[in-house]
Amino acid sequence: RHIQVRGVPWNKLWLSHLRRRWRHGGWMPDDVDCPLECDCPSAYPTAMYCHNRNLQHIPYVPPHIKYVYLQRNQISGIQEGVFDNATDLVWVVLFDNKLNSEKIGKNVFSKLKKLDRLYLNHNELTHIPANLPKSITDLRLGHNKISKISSNSFEGMVDLTNLQLQANEIETVGSAFKGLKSLSRLDIRKNKLKKIPDNLPERLQQLYLEFNHIDNVPPGFLTKTPKLQFVRLAHNKLTDKGLPANVFNISTLIELDLSHNKLERIPIVNKRLENFYLQANQIKGRNIHCIHIIQTLLSELKCGIHQEYVKLVEDSKFSLETKHNMYTSR
Repeated sequence: RHIQVRGVPWNKLWLSHLRRRWRHGGWMPDDVDCPLECDCPSAYPTAMYCHNRNLQHIPYVPPHIKYVYLQRNQISGIQEGVFDNATDLVWVVLFDNKLNSEKIGKNVFSKLKKLDRLYLNHNELTHIPANLPKSITDLRLGHNKISKISSNSFEGMVDLTNLQLQANEIETVGSAFKGLKSLSRLDIRKNKLKKIPDNLPERLQQLYLEFNHIDNVPPGFLTKTPKLQFVRLAHNKLTDKGLPANVFNISTLIELDLSHNKLERIPIVNKRLENFYLQANQIKGRNIHCIHIIQTLLSELKCGIHQEYVKLVEDSKFSLETKHNMYTSR
C-alpha cells in the first residue's frame, strides 16, 4: 500500500522528518514537504534549492514550490510525472547537467501552465523537448548538441521574449521562429547556419549570429524586422557580393558587427549607427567609398587608409561614440 499524509507520499514524509530532526532537533510541519536532498529556506517559502548535490534524478517537488533550482548536478533524464504535483512552477533551472533528449518524457513540461523560465543550457540535448508550455518567456537551450529545429518546436509560444540557442550544431531552422510574436532577443551564435533564418519576428531587437557559415544577407533583411537594433554577424563568410546595396542603411540600427569576414569594401550604413565593427576584414587601399561613408557618419572621423585619415587597424575596434549603455557580453 502507498500511504500518503496530506497528499505527500509516506517515504518522502519520513525523509523530510529525518532531515528536519537532524537540522533542528524537532518536528516542524511547515518543512515536511522539502525532500532530504534539497533546502527549502523559510525566508523563501516557494523556492527549493537542489543545486550542486551530485543528484542523478529530480527529487519530489512539493505542490507549493514555484522555483526549483537543480543546476550543476548529474541529472540525465526527466521522467513523466515528475512535476505533476507542482503545476504552479514558474522557474525550472536545470543548466549544467547531463540531460539526454531520449531520457526526457514527451509531456514532462506540458502541465506547467505558469512556467515562465526554463533553463536547459549546458546539457547533452540533441533536440528541443516536446510540448513546451506556451507561457514561457525565457528559454535557454545553449551549449547542447541540437542539430535541427523543427517548424513546430516553439509552436504557440507567443510570450517568448528571450531565446538562447548558442553553441549547438544547428544547420537549419526552417520557419520555427515565425510565430514568436514577442521575441526580442535571439542568440544563435556558434552553430552551422549557412544563411540568416527566414521569417524572423517583427519585434526582434537583438540578433546574434556570430561564428556561423553565413555568406550573404538577403535583400530587405532589416526592413522585414524594423525593430532590430543590434545585429552581430562577426566570424562568418560575408563578402561584398553577398551584401545588397543599402541593406544596412536603416535608421533604427544601433550596433552592427561585421568583423572577421571577407569584406573588401565598407558597406553603406545610416548616420544614426552608433557602433560599427569592421576589424579583421580585407579592406585595403585608398578607398574613396570608405571615406565618404565615414564622413557621412561623423564628420570628425575619417576612414584611415593613409596618414591623413584616422587609421582602421585590423586588430582594433572601430566604434562611434554612443550615449547608451549597451549589452556587450559575448
